[in-house]
Amino acid sequence: MPARPDLTLSLQFADSTHRAELPRHKVIRWIRAALQAPAEITVRIVDAEEGQALNRDFRGKDYATNVLTFDYSREPVVSADLVLCAPVVAREATEQGKPIQAHYAHLLVHGTLHAQGFDHEKARDAKVMEARETQILAALGFEDPYAA
Repeated sequence: MPARPDLTLSLQFADSTHRAELPRHKVIRWIRAALQAPAEITVRIVDAEEGQALNRDFRGKDYATNVLTFDYSREPVVSADLVLCAPVVAREATEQGKPIQAHYAHLLVHGTLHAQGFDHEKARDAKVMEARETQILAALGFEDPYAA
């Protein structure tokens, strides 16, 4: 098995509701599984107010979303901030009938892929990204996040 790329991680909890669901060693494992290059990544767990403000200010969408990716560089080191909104993640996990930890793993993989240039705006790109997410999550022991 090839060695996983180096990762420098800053894990921040502005909303500590799910701190127990996000132990540092698991967050590192999930992100590293999606990395193709060394990375410096900050993961920040926020409340709905901060999530909404960031989404409004940076994407022009006035609601809290599950994950925002701010990618700053891709070479030679991936540098990004991943912001996850705890209340949105919890609501979606309940709606989708999945464990909250599985949903966090999916969103961290999803955000990490965005930080490396993956996108899902076009249908073809979405299929490629979703297939990659499904493959990574399966290797981590999680079910297909897109299975109905």
